[in-house]
Amino acid sequence: MSGFSYGFTVTQRAKSVKQPRGGYLKPKSFVAVSLGEGLDELNPVENVPASLVGMSVDYLSRFLSGTRLEEAFKPSLKGSVVSHHAEEADRLLRGVTGLDDASITNAVKLTGFDVCFRVGPQLYKPVEEIQPDTSTIENIRVMVNRTLHFLDVYGPKILDGFTFEGGYSDVIVNGDGDFLTADTLWDLKVSKNPIKKEHTLQLLMYWRMGLRSVHPEFRNVRYLGIYNPRLNVASRIEVSQIPDDVIDAVEKDVIGYAE
Repeated sequence: MSGFSYGFTVTQRAKSVKQPRGGYLKPKSFVAVSLGEGLDELNPVENVPASLVGMSVDYLSRFLSGTRLEEAFKPSLKGSVVSHHAEEADRLLRGVTGLDDASITNAVKLTGFDVCFRVGPQLYKPVEEIQPDTSTIENIRVMVNRTLHFLDVYGPKILDGFTFEGGYSDVIVNGDGDFLTADTLWDLKVSKNPIKKEHTLQLLMYWRMGLRSVHPEFRNVRYLGIYNPRLNVASRIEVSQIPDDVIDAVEKDVIGYAE
C-alpha cells in the first residue's frame, strides 16, 4: 500500500482524499424528504461554534432516545480525562437531565472536552468560557426535538455512537458513527448547507467498515442516510444503487483494505 498516508479518522480521510468529479457517491443521488419546519424557524445567530452545537444536538438526542447519559457523552468524558478535568465533566454531566436551559448549557460545555479526545489536549479551551445564549439554547432544543421526531419516523435506533472494531485499517484508525436503525445507517449533520460529497463519502466508508466490524447489525443495512435537524431533512440512498466499482474503489483507495 505504498503511497498511502496513515492514521486518519474517517472524517479526516473523507475531507482530504481526492474524489472523482461529483464525488464517489454523488449527493444528488440521495432522495430528500422534509420532516417539517426547517432553517427559517430557527434563530439566525448562535454564539458558540457550530461544531459544539452539532455535538450537543447529537449527544442530547442519543440520551433522550434511551442511551445511558454516560454513553451518550462518552467522547466528551474521554476528553475530560485526557485534559485532566474529569471531576468538572462529571459535575456537568450530572446537570444534564432533559431539555431545560441548564441541561442544554451543561451539555454544550461538556462537548468542549471532545476536542481533547479527538485531536489532543493541546487544543483545550476552558469550558467555563462557553456560555450559550438564549437563541443558541432555543435552537438546540428545537433541533433535538426534531431529531427525536426523526427517530420516531425512521427508527427506532438499534445502535448509536458506535465504533468500528474489526473494520479499521492502517489508513483509518479511528471514527465513530451516529445512528443505526433496522435498515439504515444514519449520519447526523447539523448544517445550514446541503449535503456535500465529503459527507456522502464518510457515510459510504462507515458502511463498508461496519460490514467488517464486530457489529452484525450492519448486514441488514439497505439504505445510507443523512439527517440534518437544522434543515429538518432526511436524505437516503439504497445501497443496491451504489455501483460495485465505486464500493471497490473506496475500500481499496480510500479506506486502504488490501485486495
